[in-house]
Amino acid sequence: MTNLDPRALLRRMFDAAVESAQPAHALPPYLPDPPRGHTVVVGAGKASAAMARALEEHWRGALRGIVVTRYGHAVRCEHIDVIEAAHPVPDAAGEAAARRVLASVAGLSRDDLVIALISGGGSALLSLPAPGISLADKQQVSRALLASGAAIGEINCVRRHLSAIKGGRLAAACHPAHVVTLAISDVPGDNPIDIASGPTVADPTTRGDARAVLSRYGVDVPAPVRALLDTDAAESIKPGDPRLAHAEYRIIATPQKALDAAAQVARAERVTPIILSDSIEGEARDVGKVLAALARQVALRQEPFAPPCVLLSGGETTVTVRGDGRGGRNVECLLALVLALQGRPGIFALACDTDGVDGVEEIAGAIATPDTLARGFERGRNAARDLDRNDAHAFFETLGDSVITGPTRTNVNDFRAILIV
Repeated sequence: MTNLDPRALLRRMFDAAVESAQPAHALPPYLPDPPRGHTVVVGAGKASAAMARALEEHWRGALRGIVVTRYGHAVRCEHIDVIEAAHPVPDAAGEAAARRVLASVAGLSRDDLVIALISGGGSALLSLPAPGISLADKQQVSRALLASGAAIGEINCVRRHLSAIKGGRLAAACHPAHVVTLAISDVPGDNPIDIASGPTVADPTTRGDARAVLSRYGVDVPAPVRALLDTDAAESIKPGDPRLAHAEYRIIATPQKALDAAAQVARAERVTPIILSDSIEGEARDVGKVLAALARQVALRQEPFAPPCVLLSGGETTVTVRGDGRGGRNVECLLALVLALQGRPGIFALACDTDGVDGVEEIAGAIATPDTLARGFERGRNAARDLDRNDAHAFFETLGDSVITGPTRTNVNDFRAILIV
């Protein structure tokens, strides 16, 4: 323990978490057998391009297909077209890609196989508005929901009912072909209907549920959206639909597996890993305060765990945007934790998004140390004011404590590690 470098250990744990979800080794064990007919590959998400390349490298036989990923996350494939589009607010490139995806699965037979490569970010990237609404309508609703503080499950409920491809509609379009979905989970609880808004699974929620979410958060929607949600045309594909009878779903990487990988790194350094949860939700700054209280109890009372230990957690917090700063949910959580700890000695923390993008910038997150507040003050930063302005990226960037990975080409969502020594 005397030679322990807290910053280096935190970063190694995060890197191990990301590596555990890389498609190159996570995908091959889950591949289906080749069909008698054609193999068509479709997909959407921040990991979809890397998943497509891993599939090509291990597939026995011919295939063709198209996947859509975030700008900057593409990788070269031989037989699968890779399209880039916008995230988290959809754009015209994503809409055009979604149309191509649907066209690629038209007219298939029972002997054909569709492999759907689905990962986090697919909701925005595979954006095809339902009949009667426009891309601009969806963009307006998306921006409002993302700033509202709604949980990801609530946001995706609305998305499914405004889409012509999500909520099981993609799998229905593949009928009667066999559909095998290979998914990387980025959502609390690993519920398939929330991973990219479930394009290949039945959706038990209703348009009434979607309307309730919009009402709960006071989201003012365009008239065409309101009109759509008042009709059955907004309903998604429901459980028991015969068009989904030959659809399978296999989750190949999860937040829990990522936390397990980080825990192994900690054990190798004789630091006890404590996995609190892989599915923490709630307002990011509130989660930060709670985690700070737990870390203080460990440091002061050696309860409920004794140092040296690391508290690991995942999930997807939310941010209710009130200011005009540069932020993301991970750095917002971390800055709230820093403020609550008030420089408590012996506590170090990292909070990052495993896709390398926290918020809308190419910054994964940040690292905090016992002297973070003091160093921020010396450099003219007011941590409380920055938190109020949702400006946590600016705070940590000034200190040189941002974590920048570039596109990781995977996504198992938030990763938090609080090291108490």
